[in-house]
Amino acid sequence: MNPIVEFCISNLAKGGQIVFDELSKDDNIDVLDYGCLTYCGQCSDSLYALVNGDIVTGDTPEALKENIYKHIKETWIF
Repeated sequence: MNPIVEFCISNLAKGGQIVFDELSKDDNIDVLDYGCLTYCGQCSDSLYALVNGDIVTGDTPEALKENIYKHIKETWIF
């Protein structure tokens, strides 16, 4: 079982696509995209992804990727 990272397609267009593409290459993470994750306020404010259901944000694509890996490391129990 892998951690699941979910992206909103609108947030991908704001810079998250870079993170999506990089995480998709990691065989230890399942990466998904959706038309909308219903976090519109968060989506308009910053780059974000849902990591196992938790919101993880970043000011830049690199910060988002770093925060995703950090969150997985701190919370993943499998």
